Amino acid sequence: MPTPRKEQVSKHINGHYHCISRAVRRAFLCGVDKQSGCNYEHRRQWILDRLKVLAKQFSVEVCAYTIMSNHYHLVLHVDYEQSLTWDAEREN
Repeated sequence: MPTPRKEQVSKHINGHYHCISRAVRRAFLCGVDKQSGCNYEHRRQWILDRLKVLAKQFSVEVCAYTIMSNHYHLVLHVDYEQSLTWDAEREN
């Protein structure tokens, strides 16, 4: 049975987490799909740009990453203390 996220990640302990996300049904995330011939390489930069934005929003440091054709890996460091310095009206 899966463990709830609130029991996996503690906001009071600055930890490192290895996160994986995978495409389903043999779909391509990046690169050239050999079956259809479609090129999805443009998504790689989109993922990197989005990752930078989200890391700032959630007080997370991206320690390492790799983006493969059908999945990606992230090593993240949660910085709870940094988020305590933010006020409610914080601009990005």
